[in-house]
Amino acid sequence: MKTIFLLIFSFLLSLSALAQGGGSSDKKANGYYEEGRQHKRFGRVEMAELTLLKAIERDPEFLDARFELSELYMQTGRIDDGKAMIESIVEKNARYASSLIVTLALIEQQAERYDQALAYYEQYLAIAPEGSNNWIAAKRGAASCEFAKWAMENPVPFDPQNLGENVNSSEDEYFPAMTADEELLIFTRDIPAPNNPYSPDGRDEDFYFAEKQEDGTWGEAYNPGPPINSPWREGAPTISPDGKYVIFTICDLYGQYGPDKQGFGSCDLFVSVRQGKKWSAPVNMGQTINSRNWESQPCFASDGRTLYFIRGRYNSQRERFADIYYSELVNGKWSKAEALPSNINSQEDEESVFLHPDGKTMYFSSMGHLGLGSMDIFMSRKQEDGSWGDPVNLGYPINTSGRENSFFVSANGKYAIIASNREGGLGGQDLYSFELPEHLRPNPVTYLKGIIRDADNGQPLEASFKLIDLATGDTVISATSDRTNGAFLVVLPSSDNYALIGEKNGYLYHSENFVLNLEEELTTYTKNIDLQRLQAGRSLVLKNVFFDTDKFDLKPESKTELTKLTRLMQDNGNIRIEISGHTDNQGSAEANQVLSKNRAKAVYDYLVSAGIDAARLEYQGYGQTQPIASNDTEAGRSQNRRTEVKIIE
Repeated sequence: MKTIFLLIFSFLLSLSALAQGGGSSDKKANGYYEEGRQHKRFGRVEMAELTLLKAIERDPEFLDARFELSELYMQTGRIDDGKAMIESIVEKNARYASSLIVTLALIEQQAERYDQALAYYEQYLAIAPEGSNNWIAAKRGAASCEFAKWAMENPVPFDPQNLGENVNSSEDEYFPAMTADEELLIFTRDIPAPNNPYSPDGRDEDFYFAEKQEDGTWGEAYNPGPPINSPWREGAPTISPDGKYVIFTICDLYGQYGPDKQGFGSCDLFVSVRQGKKWSAPVNMGQTINSRNWESQPCFASDGRTLYFIRGRYNSQRERFADIYYSELVNGKWSKAEALPSNINSQEDEESVFLHPDGKTMYFSSMGHLGLGSMDIFMSRKQEDGSWGDPVNLGYPINTSGRENSFFVSANGKYAIIASNREGGLGGQDLYSFELPEHLRPNPVTYLKGIIRDADNGQPLEASFKLIDLATGDTVISATSDRTNGAFLVVLPSSDNYALIGEKNGYLYHSENFVLNLEEELTTYTKNIDLQRLQAGRSLVLKNVFFDTDKFDLKPESKTELTKLTRLMQDNGNIRIEISGHTDNQGSAEANQVLSKNRAKAVYDYLVSAGIDAARLEYQGYGQTQPIASNDTEAGRSQNRRTEVKIIE
């Protein structure tokens, strides 16, 4: 988790024990050298510099003194002076501490002087032991420089727009997330907290909300306060597409996570649930997700049952590194988290994972894949076999020689939000939006949102939803409506045939059918759903039962709805139903009557074959006699061609 500067400095420290043959026979020079080291050890920077310079003046070939001074310059942020001193060492003896050449390469790479950086990497590779760890690192660095040169010669479109003073401030803003309808933006802000007894450094991390206004701009960001924010550090939030769940990080302080909170490692993931306008107290997500290490930067997938996050661990050399993990909700419990494969998780750090609501496009930051600098943003697409494809660098100038992370892509896939400390901002890191280049976009998604109500009294209901792929029968998304106000939002992926089924015990379920081609038209849907109690006289249109034109053989896609209807009959053994078939007014009335009855019988036969007592079932065909819409339009005729179920007792 290092910036390039920290990487350079830590690299110098690792070299201090390897430098050989750089001493001096001049006693006075050695005296200055030892005095300078003492001053440096106790933080007396000016005196350390003065005496080390005297040692070099006495003996210009005193490479140990030059090395010590270069380290002092780097430690105090004087990169140019440190670079000049290292260059003097390499010029005098490139093998004194040959990895100093890599330090020079890193400095040039950070400054986007890739030709110079590449030259240093190649100089090092010519003298380093082939296959050693440093040789491998230099080989990767050289490849990154080659890629960076190509990327800068072939830039991608990038025109970032600051989200404005209602969102950004003079402090740092980062880790953005947003609901699928783009009505709520959530992000982390680093704020001063001089009087916070739980903040040793006088700073705090909280997350903030901003709501979309009628004119399309963001309202002023606000701190939602307790119970989700507290005097402890909270941050790196993810919000479910429907805005119902927030999962975020809380880090411990002296082993504590705050009142009434338990933890397992240095940073853990917690979840809070929205009920109306209130948020529940955060709850630790448990030991199948959290560990004795640290977990952060979660992403809650739109399927409602998969969580991606970053886990930091230590290797055998006690060096900390971070990988992407995931866990799945199985029978109401989170599975033991597993790491993504090695083509995603590199030997260096991964951060800031984001899975788009299409469920097939993942973005993340990495230090270990081929990039331009310290940390770049990459994209991976899910393959037909369910595996993740090799990462693709988003390119320059989205990525630079610096550190890029905190990346989010809108549901429609057209634009992204990124955190950046670029010039012209409001201070520190700000949030920017930009149009995402076509080749980097995910599959677009849309959504259905509305309110679930009791059909009799209009009271809001908490009901469950499933979005099911009719071709495979797989549940794509699981969700529930808000317990307090009945609000729901379900993401609808593109270019498939889906059944959306909402249900609640004691009620007839409700079904909708969606055939989407969002490449041609990106439409959002709003629909309030009134669930009917299981009472005689109530009816249900089976919107996911299908027949070919003028035929009565059930199509395979009908299985999802018929399975649901079978379960309704099994769970409510006291009800009897009538299955009715209906047609539009095209063709003869007699033929329509026969067709509608045969279609009703096809459903009847399915239920009987599934074990439902025939005595509980009736079927009837009504032909074109009971239209529910005008037959003057194709849309109306489509509604009239239907199969219904009515409770008769």
